[in-house]
Amino acid sequence: METLPDFRLLRPDSINDAVAARGATADARYLAGGTDLLTNMRRGLVSAQTLIDLGAIAELRRIAVDDAGLTIGAGVTLEKLAAHPMVVAEYAALAEAALSIAGPTHRAVGTVGGNLCLDTRCRFYNQSEPWRAGNDYCMKIAGDACRVAPKADRCYAAFSGDLAPALMVLGAVAEIAGPSGRRQMPLAEVYADDGIRYLSLAPEELLVSVRLPAANGLRSGYEKIRVRGAVDFPLAGVAVALRSVDGHAADLSIAVTGTDSRPVLITGLGGLPGADDQAAIEKLLRKQVGPMETAITPAPYRRRAVPVLVKRLMTRLLADR
Repeated sequence: METLPDFRLLRPDSINDAVAARGATADARYLAGGTDLLTNMRRGLVSAQTLIDLGAIAELRRIAVDDAGLTIGAGVTLEKLAAHPMVVAEYAALAEAALSIAGPTHRAVGTVGGNLCLDTRCRFYNQSEPWRAGNDYCMKIAGDACRVAPKADRCYAAFSGDLAPALMVLGAVAEIAGPSGRRQMPLAEVYADDGIRYLSLAPEELLVSVRLPAANGLRSGYEKIRVRGAVDFPLAGVAVALRSVDGHAADLSIAVTGTDSRPVLITGLGGLPGADDQAAIEKLLRKQVGPMETAITPAPYRRRAVPVLVKRLMTRLLADR
């Protein structure tokens, strides 16, 4: 049985105190729901002598609605997010993504920030210590090569968070707190295309919230494939947002998770001769989505599934009244 190693627990009651504590402690991690972090610590994937518990910071747990949109604190639970009336009514992709994550007990404690900052995953990494040792480790931990791309100079572990693509197609902006104060950036820019350094944030920086503009009639949805119909991480997940104009798609936005080391916001959709042109959309997807053999299902299957999910979502959204 894998046991949780000893650690020191800090519980600040403000964002400034949390950031200061992280900056003053070299081997520390922020702790929200802990559904992924504590599991990884048990498996020896993460080493942290200090955990900074964010549960006492009220600002992180708020959902604020105004005329210009919606602000979601990073400490809001997935359960609360999925049930919020405005999220369900105006930002369906986000509600569907939140409701699809893991199981009810995980969603009761798992948080928005935790899912957005989820560690990347790979079949050579997310294993027990004896398994990893028996397979000579990998670049992401204790090894010197990526097992799915042995000649590569980086890790190809895949990002598997469900909320990121939904938020990205809805135009989310992230608020980040750090030692120098706060800054805002498009959520897509929070991520880097590297399985080890998958976030563009400094170690002491903290995701505070995400801001969504008013939906103004935007339709959206999220679908994914996974090994089982519950609990499992996505093998590929797709979020789509669009407006329906005379039964045709306009202002189309697509984002994909579970395939690459970061969630992929598809570019070039605005230049298509028609937003309903599935062949042109599939061509863009083939160029920009590149699953590797990081999961137990073959990469070609996951690659083929992405345009199927996109077409399925677009058909559903254009049929909605």
